Amino acid sequence: MATAEGRTIPFTGPEAIDAAVLETFPYQGPEQEIVTETNEFSAVCPYSGLPDFAILTIRYIPSDCCVELKSLKYYVMSYRNVGIFQEHVTARLAEDLQRLLKARTLTVSTRYNVRGGFETTCSVTLGIEDG
Repeated sequence: MATAEGRTIPFTGPEAIDAAVLETFPYQGPEQEIVTETNEFSAVCPYSGLPDFAILTIRYIPSDCCVELKSLKYYVMSYRNVGIFQEHVTARLAEDLQRLLKARTLTVSTRYNVRGGFETTCSVTLGIEDG
């Protein structure tokens, strides 16, 4: 009888994350909070190669631009086959988006599906002085 013990499904490394696809459009208006959320986020556990699924929430107060949503979708999809720890995913998302947007404040949260009996939520908040 074959077992799955020690088995790993192939995956790529963080170098496959494609922040170059991210685009912005100008924002001029009153201060507002923009919240974008998807329940279709996935990356890969770097130990097993199995997918980690999460609800991804991005909250930001723009300074002078907003992220274009189609480009955001392509960027998020670039994580799909990347082996990366949940905590590193959240930090990388926040850093890439803050570098792009230079938002007044930006919070990225990932709420992962239960795995091994643990429910994990990661959250990173950055602001203009951080990016």
